[in-house]
Amino acid sequence: MLNKLKETAVSILPISVIVLVLNWTIAPLGTAMTIQFITGSLFTILGLALFLLGADIGILPIGEKAGAALTSRRNLPLLLVSAFFIGFFITIAEPDVQVLAKQVCSVDENINPTHLLLMIAVGIGLFTSIGLLRTVLHIPLKYLLTGFYVLVFIAAAVAPKDYLAVAFDSGGATTGPMTVPFILALGVGVAAVQSRAKGGKDASFGMTGMASIGPILAVLILGICMAGSSTVQKAAETDLQPSTAVEAQNQQAQQAAQAEALPQESGRGVYAHLLPEVLADVAKALLPLIVMFVVFQFTLLHLPPHAIMRMSVGLVYAFVGLVLFMLGVNGGFMPAGDIIGYTVALTDYRYILVLIGVFLGAVVVCAEPAVWVLTKQVEEISGGTIRRSVIFAALSFGVSVSVGLSILRVLTGFSLWYVLLAGYAVALVLAFFCPGLFTAIAFDSGGVASGPMTTTFILSFTLGISNALGGNPLTDAFGVIALVAMAPLITIQILGILYNYKAEKSAAKKGGAK
Repeated sequence: MLNKLKETAVSILPISVIVLVLNWTIAPLGTAMTIQFITGSLFTILGLALFLLGADIGILPIGEKAGAALTSRRNLPLLLVSAFFIGFFITIAEPDVQVLAKQVCSVDENINPTHLLLMIAVGIGLFTSIGLLRTVLHIPLKYLLTGFYVLVFIAAAVAPKDYLAVAFDSGGATTGPMTVPFILALGVGVAAVQSRAKGGKDASFGMTGMASIGPILAVLILGICMAGSSTVQKAAETDLQPSTAVEAQNQQAQQAAQAEALPQESGRGVYAHLLPEVLADVAKALLPLIVMFVVFQFTLLHLPPHAIMRMSVGLVYAFVGLVLFMLGVNGGFMPAGDIIGYTVALTDYRYILVLIGVFLGAVVVCAEPAVWVLTKQVEEISGGTIRRSVIFAALSFGVSVSVGLSILRVLTGFSLWYVLLAGYAVALVLAFFCPGLFTAIAFDSGGVASGPMTTTFILSFTLGISNALGGNPLTDAFGVIALVAMAPLITIQILGILYNYKAEKSAAKKGGAK
């Protein structure tokens, strides 16, 4: 636990320091809000440490043992159907999905939150099954990724453009702190049974990367189906009209009132107000895991009592940790990000927001719970040859660039479409030159990098900027999660190519010496 606390403190404190420096210089939060933010930082550090400890001893073993047990039955239809329902029910309860759906529907009332949630869940379930099928049949990941992303961009070209950012954001937001550990562990468990095949180590990864495609494609299909009846497209096709300008001014007035009202509440009052909702969200997130564990225990696993007790303790740690983490994020980081983005955007030196975004992106990825889970598994499965510190460095660099680019897009209004098209084209080309293990890790990293800190703090930051400038949040603020999810696809694969080059060079030297 002490080691977890040290790790999480090192990850989260830099973000807190940046916010406090901005508070003392160009974006004052007020005394009460500052205390609220500091309290939220402490909750986040403790919560993340407890969640990671719980994931290690509770969530990951369930997924690994379930995946191994399902595969050992050698019943492919059972494995695929189970994978679909696991992906579907976990996604319905994923806190990040709930947050994203609320933010999207608060901006556009024409998008039905129930339809959005169901489509995202179906997408995750379907592509979780496809990911496991790839592992069992040893299909090279790069071919599946290329085929499905070509299909995604064909759908994106047809869908209303207002759905583009939401769709790609869904792909990142759905792979959150509950979904990722279980899907990763499920893939590792299946790959362990398949270890004699040619797939090798890279068969253990790629599940999250495949699962991330499902929500993107599902939301784009939803957009195509809704195109005829939605009024969103008309608003996007026109410039800022007088009515829209009035709405923007009203948004600015509401935002300013919120910025003044929030600091006046005591931190204890805010967190006490948030606690019931957070408890309900986290309970809903863990309930499917508990139900699935009970079902698997009586049908597949048959674990001894001491193993059940250990996993149960892990689930309790994960529950308490995720409650504290979500309290800290929702009560401290999200309102602070919103106020800072709004305040700085109204100044004459608003382009400093790009630099702030670069710094925030570099450190915020290290505070994502699922990133810690992924990097730990990478280090363990690679036998320590791929150090988690190297993966963290590559992720930080990629996410820092993507957040800076996202804020520049909010300020200038350039198209998200061309950035995504170019970025994914580069990522898919790199997949044919990169070792398979690194390609799988890269596409998994894209999903895990865009977790609750990005969905709440970074997205709130960009929404504050967009509201201050009177923009259309649906087309300019949304999309930041998509770019955060895209960046690791490129940086991790470049790292893999360099890693492979270094290994080949080292092998050539040894061969020459002999």
